Amino acid sequence: MNWSETLRISWAAVRSHGLRSILTVLGILIGIAAVILTVGLGLGTQKDVSAQISSLGSNLLIVSPGSSTSTTGIRGGFGTSSTLTLADSQALATSVSTPDIKGVAAEKTTPLALTANGTNWTTSVTGVTSSWLSVRARTLSSGSFITAANDTNSSAVVVLGSQTATQLFGSQNVVGQIVTINSKSFTVIGVLASVGSNSSSNLDDVAIVPMSTAANELIGGASSASVSTVYIEAKSAAQLSAAYQEADSLLLNLHGISNSANADFTISSQDALVSTATSVYRTLTVLLTGIAGLSLLVGGIGVMNIMLVSVTERTKEIGLRKALGAPPWAIRRQFLIEAAILGLSGGLLGALLGVVAAMALPGIIGSSVVISPGAVGLSIGVAIAIGVTFGVYPATRAAKLAPIDALRTE
Repeated sequence: MNWSETLRISWAAVRSHGLRSILTVLGILIGIAAVILTVGLGLGTQKDVSAQISSLGSNLLIVSPGSSTSTTGIRGGFGTSSTLTLADSQALATSVSTPDIKGVAAEKTTPLALTANGTNWTTSVTGVTSSWLSVRARTLSSGSFITAANDTNSSAVVVLGSQTATQLFGSQNVVGQIVTINSKSFTVIGVLASVGSNSSSNLDDVAIVPMSTAANELIGGASSASVSTVYIEAKSAAQLSAAYQEADSLLLNLHGISNSANADFTISSQDALVSTATSVYRTLTVLLTGIAGLSLLVGGIGVMNIMLVSVTERTKEIGLRKALGAPPWAIRRQFLIEAAILGLSGGLLGALLGVVAAMALPGIIGSSVVISPGAVGLSIGVAIAIGVTFGVYPATRAAKLAPIDALRTE
């Protein structure tokens, strides 16, 4: 019996019990679709997180102040102290000391209530210098950004995030409007283009004012000279490590710290953030893929079950074939091909369902789903392997039937 004849007979055997075959294929189909979707969701989440982190700016280092201890002995974590100052950011921007740093932008942030036309909205009011826009890789949808002259003169001007503008005015066409912050009137000179959210905040819900205005008019007090974050842009991705070393060394010297273990600041990079987030989501993806893979095991057991039933039902047919001279390997091959057909059918249909669902889900759940060709191909291969593997025992059992015993079976 040649291969084409074996395939024809095997396909006819599968079709002769259509409902039973469909139910068997269904188990593999669901498993394959679940694996493709799980991998796609994991890859999509990694992609979204990487994009959110990258939205902070390109080739970026983030310097945060150290920990704090209150007069009552209550300790806060890193970022709660006032150890970074505007002078630190100005020193970091000096090309002589930090040749691998392209730009530096300091932030002074505090939550405040904004009012306009009888509407109020609480948001993060952030004092910045003119370099902030380029270092943070942000753009304007309208108007202009804060200039060095605005900072020097402590001008009462503000640049709004797109969501902040919408909440206050119901529109983003607000250049020239007046916003009140801490009982002081500010003129809106620009609106930032929307970039969405990152892992910790809504980047579109912000009010940007000159650094000197934030220090003198809005925040003041003992912390008026401090900044909450310093963003450092390296000249290139290849120079990011060098920029890190230069910034770390300079800040240690400025703060009079000889032992880096006692540093009152932390420097983190996008690479570290992306690596950590990717590691977490990769672990979750592997875990969920393993759980989804259990349904493939159930599907494989279904294939074995239907093949054992098929062997039992076709005992007389098997005996007749062997009596006419069919060797055991031909009988074994026929049943293995039937099992492979079931596995392949489940794999192809499951892959189709998984791809269609992966294309439809982003619009429903609001998260990216990446279709991995490798995962699709591997899933189909696994489905065939499952069909063959779980078909070995039934096929071997059929091949070992004695012709005389098979023929006398009713």
